[in-house]
Amino acid sequence: MDNEYIYRIAVAHMPHWTQERKNLLVIDVLHKRKMSLRDFFESDENTLKNEFNFEEKELTDFKNAKDSLPNLSFQVEKLINEGYKIIPINSDLYPKIMKENLKVKYSPTIIYTKGDVNILQENAVAIVGSRDADENSLKFTDNIAKKMADEYKVVVSGFAKGVDKQALDSSIKYNGNSIIVLPQGILTFDSGFKKYYNQINNGGVIVLSTFPVDAGWSTGLAMARNRYIYGLAKEIYVAQTNTSGGTWSGAIDGIKRQRDVFVYYPEHNTKSPAYELIKKGAIPIDFNGERINVEISQKPIQLSMFKS
Repeated sequence: MDNEYIYRIAVAHMPHWTQERKNLLVIDVLHKRKMSLRDFFESDENTLKNEFNFEEKELTDFKNAKDSLPNLSFQVEKLINEGYKIIPINSDLYPKIMKENLKVKYSPTIIYTKGDVNILQENAVAIVGSRDADENSLKFTDNIAKKMADEYKVVVSGFAKGVDKQALDSSIKYNGNSIIVLPQGILTFDSGFKKYYNQINNGGVIVLSTFPVDAGWSTGLAMARNRYIYGLAKEIYVAQTNTSGGTWSGAIDGIKRQRDVFVYYPEHNTKSPAYELIKKGAIPIDFNGERINVEISQKPIQLSMFKS
């Protein structure tokens, strides 16, 4: 067992540090100073303050991280013995597209997976949308999942009800590959592992989490998880959205970053939030995922008419 995993996990989950600060620390220690993280954790307080510029609250987090090492040792042993993979940001197994999309600022310092890790390097798309999606949006999701399977593209989804679950189940139905991005720790997904055992074992589905392995589901983790769904994908397909919430903000962020964001535009309805996404730069597509032409009105849409 590689004890270095224990220290990587300790750094990855220090609670008051930004993702960027954690990643820069790992780069500084491992690549610039050529230290092991184990040796780094033996540093005294003066070294941490003077050489690594630790602030007081960072010192407190670091001390708590050191105190957690024995428990993390048991967790690492359990993960490895049960076939999970622990993938640090500088590993060749780490998904390249995530680092390209999220950069040092937002890429998770470590990820936990179960399934065929080769899927993480394949061309992937995110199919996203409302938890309370209507029948048309779910059928659209099914159509896109089939299209992606036919094009040998991986479907990324977040295992929420509605569009996310439909995207996963449709991808499986059409023998496509899928990535499930969890809003919880990977060791708390027992029911999901039982349900998708065959697909995971046969190499069609990989489960991924960025959170502490024993963390239960929470709204905060679900919102944080959305960034990684988008981060793992080269293209984004929006089945249904409101004018606020995770789907909307993720699509807007994708447009700002000049990524291809496709949105289902039902019946050319200018009162639909999809129309606002198109005005902001999303690419309109029809029920079968084909691009369509939409004439954009210069008259502003009253968002209050269809707020969630």
